Amino acid sequence: MSTIINTSAQNKISNPFTLVYEGAITQNIPGKINIHPVSYKLNGIDIAANIYTPANYDATKKYPAIVIAHPNGGIKEQTAGLYAQRLAEAGYITIAADAAYQGASGGVPRHTDKPANRIEDIHGMADFISQYAGVNAGRLGVLGICGGGGYTLKAAQSDKRFKAVATLSMFNSGEVRRNGFQNSELATIQDRLKKRLMLVL
Repeated sequence: MSTIINTSAQNKISNPFTLVYEGAITQNIPGKINIHPVSYKLNGIDIAANIYTPANYDATKKYPAIVIAHPNGGIKEQTAGLYAQRLAEAGYITIAADAAYQGASGGVPRHTDKPANRIEDIHGMADFISQYAGVNAGRLGVLGICGGGGYTLKAAQSDKRFKAVATLSMFNSGEVRRNGFQNSELATIQDRLKKRLMLVL
């Protein structure tokens, strides 16, 4: 029995945006949903992002916008991109960015997922999308997926630009780091804090 493997995700010719979900955009066509790769600086780090615009996008009009935070270990071309594209199909301008230290974004050490950084990533996406042509900054929402969901709730607590907040399969990374998976380390919190204090001293 032979297995057929679809390698189009790695084929730059048929998949120039390197999106890996079914039905992903492979070319920008006038009158259709389009994707615009962008980059910007956040705390001195280069951030790589994709902006999705609705069909028949007109930069002189105003559209609601949504910031999308990817899961822990994810990148903008995966789940976050899928939701960004589907929401653009519903008429929103959306942004999905690789978190600092991850994916195509800069930052060293690589593959670092610190809650404070991820929260700043969400504020940074809001900063960028609010200035994008056609965005109604008064109608800005945020969607966090999995680990991005926990970071999204924290970011929205202090960022009043977000008029709507949603999560999907939310995972609270901060709580898990503090309490252990399924609260398995609640009894050890004080001991762990003492050990950290000793390391600092």
